[in-house]
Amino acid sequence: MSFHTPPPKRVQSSNLPIYSAKELTEGGELAQILLDDQTYTLRITRANKLILTK
Repeated sequence: MSFHTPPPKRVQSSNLPIYSAKELTEGGELAQILLDDQTYTLRITRANKLILTK
């Protein structure tokens, strides 16, 4: 008997908007994203990962 529960499967909803990080940064490495009165910085790293900071 196993008590291991497999992780839930990710279901991608076609109703969610998809944005290209490379388009947001206009081919560079940085973009600023505004949410209400807060500005966040989106950065694409050399390892091709995304970092979002306040």
